[in-house]
Amino acid sequence: MNVEIFFFYLFGLIATASAALFVTRKSPVAAALWLVQTMFALAGLYIMLDAQFVGAVQVLVYAGAIMVVFLFVVMLLNLGHGDAVADLQRNRVRLAAGAVGLVAVALL
Repeated sequence: MNVEIFFFYLFGLIATASAALFVTRKSPVAAALWLVQTMFALAGLYIMLDAQFVGAVQVLVYAGAIMVVFLFVVMLLNLGHGDAVADLQRNRVRLAAGAVGLVAVALL
């Protein structure tokens, strides 16, 4: 297997998984951190596609500046604290259903 193809699929899997975790989090701070991981995975994909400038802009603008502003607003609004362990336990059924859905789509 080609190394570039392996890393391309790896970055794609990381981006998809962290985007799904971003959507399912109740805590806005935890969701923001998953979104940052998604942005880094997308930057890795851009670099794999020989778009180094777009990858660098992705990290600097989106993962850097936009997320700092987002976290500043979250902290300014004081939206409360989400318990990460309880958040994961409540969403086990949703994550399992999402995994079954992904397997079904892959089989199609």
